[in-house]
Amino acid sequence: MEFLTEYGLFLAKVVTFVIAAVVVVSIIFAATQKDKDGEDDDGELQIRKLNERYRKLRESIQARLMSDQERKAWSKAKKKKEKAEKKAGKAKKADSEAPEETPARIYVLDFDGDIKASDTDPLRRAIDAVLSVAEPGKDEVVIRLESGGGLVHSYGLAAAQLDRIRSKGIHLTACVDKVAASGGYMMACVADRIVASPFAILGSIGVVAQLPNFHRLLKRNDVDFEVLTAGEHKRTMTIFGENTDKGREKFLADLEDTHELFKDYVGERRPDLDIAAVATGDIWFGKRALDVKLIDEVKTSDEYLIEACDRADVVSVSFERKRTLPEKLGLATSAALEHTVWKVLSAFRNQKIQ
Repeated sequence: MEFLTEYGLFLAKVVTFVIAAVVVVSIIFAATQKDKDGEDDDGELQIRKLNERYRKLRESIQARLMSDQERKAWSKAKKKKEKAEKKAGKAKKADSEAPEETPARIYVLDFDGDIKASDTDPLRRAIDAVLSVAEPGKDEVVIRLESGGGLVHSYGLAAAQLDRIRSKGIHLTACVDKVAASGGYMMACVADRIVASPFAILGSIGVVAQLPNFHRLLKRNDVDFEVLTAGEHKRTMTIFGENTDKGREKFLADLEDTHELFKDYVGERRPDLDIAAVATGDIWFGKRALDVKLIDEVKTSDEYLIEACDRADVVSVSFERKRTLPEKLGLATSAALEHTVWKVLSAFRNQKIQ
C-alpha cells in the first residue's frame, strides 16, 4: 500500500504538469495562429489504390505458402512479367497517336455517422473531388455506410450530397456492413444498388422525438418557469413548462408530416419497395431486408470491392482534416494518461495477487 501511495502522488504531479504544459502551449499556439484563406487549408484529400492493396495481400499469402525454391521461381517469373508488361505499354503508347483511354474507375467513399451526421462535410468535399473527374456511364461510386441515424435535417443534407452523384449519371452503390437505419437508410436508399452483409441492420423508417419534463418537480419546489412566444406554434413542447394537449397534438402532427416526407423520399428512390409495409419503424437484418426489398444483394463490402478490382481501378477517396497542435497535444496527453492509468491498475492488481 505504501508503494501505491507514493506512486499515486507521483502520478498526480505528472498529470498536473502535463495538463499545465498543454494549456500553456495551446494558449501560445492560439495566439500566434494566423487566419487561413481557402477552404481546403484545414485538410487534405487522401487517395489510396485498393487494387494494389489487395494484390499485395494476395501475393504475400502466396509467397508464404511456397517453398524457398518455388518462391524464387515465382519471384523471377513475376519480375519478368512486369518487365514485359511495362515494355508493351511503352510500345503501345509510342505507336498510338490517339491518347490512351483511361480504364473504368470505382471511387470508394466512407461515411461513419453519429447523431449529428458530423461526417457530412468530409463526405461533401470527397464528392466534390470525385465529381470533377468521374465519367458518367463509365465510372462508379461506392459509399461504405455505417449509421444508426440521427437528426433529420443533418441526415437530409448527407443524403442530398449522395443525390448529387446520381444526378450526374454516375452509378452509386451503397455497402452496409453493420447498420444503416433511420437517417442511415435515408442515405442508403439514394444508391442505385444497396449491398449489405448478412446481419447488417437496415430500415427503421420512422421518426422519434423524446424529451423529459420537469414541470411537476419545479412546481413542487415553488419554482415558476415561463415561456414567452410570438406565434401560435413557436413552442409546442417544453421541458420545464407545463405541456398542453394542444401542444402535443401539434408536435405529433409535425412528426407525422416528417414521417410522410421520409416515406416519400425512400419511395421515390426505391419504387419497387412496398413502403407501407416497411415504413413502420421496424428493422430488418441482411437476408430479411433482401426479402422485403430494402436491399438488392447480401454481401460484405470487402467481397464486393475485391470482385470489383477484376473489372476496374478501385480508388479510396477521403478528405481528412488536419489536426491543430492543441488537438495533437490533447490526443498525445490522452494516450499517455490512459497508459498511466492502466499501469496503476496493473500494479494494484499485482499487489492484490501477491
